[in-house]
Amino acid sequence: MFPPIFQVAAADTGVTAVLGTDPVRLYPFGEAPEGTVLPYAVWQLASGAPENYINQRPDMDNFTLQFDVYAATGASARAVGEALRDSIELRAHITRWGGESKDEETGRYRLSFDVDWKTPR
Repeated sequence: MFPPIFQVAAADTGVTAVLGTDPVRLYPFGEAPEGTVLPYAVWQLASGAPENYINQRPDMDNFTLQFDVYAATGASARAVGEALRDSIELRAHITRWGGESKDEETGRYRLSFDVDWKTPR
């Protein structure tokens, strides 16, 4: 029912070059372990809807996902964002480049973007 974001990203050598392989540091929102090594990324379902038809059941679900990248430097956050972008773009559409920010308390850099993904059932 959900887009295969982890499978797509984890299979991409550009993503694993920046997010590692054991584990690939791409987590569902709220599931990154405490003390996760930087950089890492999280994703969450922002919205979604089935592809409805009058004469049959939906055969596809449409999802909007939000990605947030956290890193020790702005350059590292951008490198992760670019790697994720490159792995996703052949399967889905990036619909928003969100802001970049630095958390004054933790010193972590954050980059955000949204993706629309159509997933066959």
